[in-house]
Amino acid sequence: MAAQDPARLESEAESSAREVGIPPCPAILARFQEQMASDEPDLRALARLIGSDVGLSAALVKTVNAPFYGLSRKATTVQGALSILGLRTSANLVARLLLLQAFPEENSAAMARFWAQSLRMVDTALELAPLVDGIRPDEAATYVLFRDSGMAVMLRRFAEYGDFTCRYAGRAGKDLAVEEEGRFHYSHARVGHSLARGWQLADSMCRAILLHHDIEVAQQGGGGDFDRDARRLVAFGLLTEQVYTLRDERRLCPDWKAAEGFVFDTLGMDAEDTVALIGRHGVRGH
Repeated sequence: MAAQDPARLESEAESSAREVGIPPCPAILARFQEQMASDEPDLRALARLIGSDVGLSAALVKTVNAPFYGLSRKATTVQGALSILGLRTSANLVARLLLLQAFPEENSAAMARFWAQSLRMVDTALELAPLVDGIRPDEAATYVLFRDSGMAVMLRRFAEYGDFTCRYAGRAGKDLAVEEEGRFHYSHARVGHSLARGWQLADSMCRAILLHHDIEVAQQGGGGDFDRDARRLVAFGLLTEQVYTLRDERRLCPDWKAAEGFVFDTLGMDAEDTVALIGRHGVRGH
C-alpha cells in the first residue's frame, strides 16, 4: 500500500474534527510552533502565555521537578522550567498536559480508566526511551500518550464507546479498528491522527498515530527520513505496550505476535533485549 497523500490526510483530519468533535489546537501550542520557527524564540512570551492558565503552569513546574528529570535545583517558575527543558521538549510536555486538560478524567469512569492506563504507559515509555537508540524521551512520551488519544475523543462523543472497549479488550488492534469503523464509522487511530494534525504535532508523529495498528503499511514506508521516523515511533509504541502488558497484566500485548519481527528489525533489538527491558524498573515520572 502506498504512502497516503498528505493533502488528503489533512482534508480527512479537518472533516473528522468537525464530525467527531475534536477540540481545536490550543493557542499555546500554536504559539510554540511560531516560536520554534523563529530565529530568536521568546521564552518570556511563552511563559506569560502558559502562566495565564494556572492549572497548566502548576502542572508544568510540578512535572519538570519530578524525579525523572533529576534536576539538582528545582524550577520555581514557568520560564525557568522552559529554560531547563528547551523549546522542543517543552512543546511536547505542554501538548501532553493540554491533552489531559481537554478530556478530564472526572467526566466518566471510562475516561478515568483510560487515562490511568495511558499514564502508566507513558511512565513505561519514559523508562525505556533512554535504552533504545534514536528515541528521545519527550518524543516517546508524547507519542505514547497521543497514540490512543482518539479513544478519549470517542469516549466523549459516543455514549456506548466505553462498554464497547471493555467488550473488545484484548483483541488485536487491527481487528478493533475494523469493529470501530463498522460501529462508529471511525477508528481511534484515524481520530487520533486527526487530533494530532489539528494540534500541529510533527508530521512523522501524526503518521505513526494513524498507522500504529497497520504494521504492514508502517513497515513498507517510503524510505525517507519522514517514514523512518514514523516507523521507529510505531515500533517503539509496540515495544512499550509489550513491556507494560507483560509487567502489569501478565500477558502478551495482543499485537505482539504480528509485530515482533517489525519491532526487532526497526529498533535493532532481539528477544533477549526485550526480556531484559521487562525485568528493568527505572525511575518513572510524567
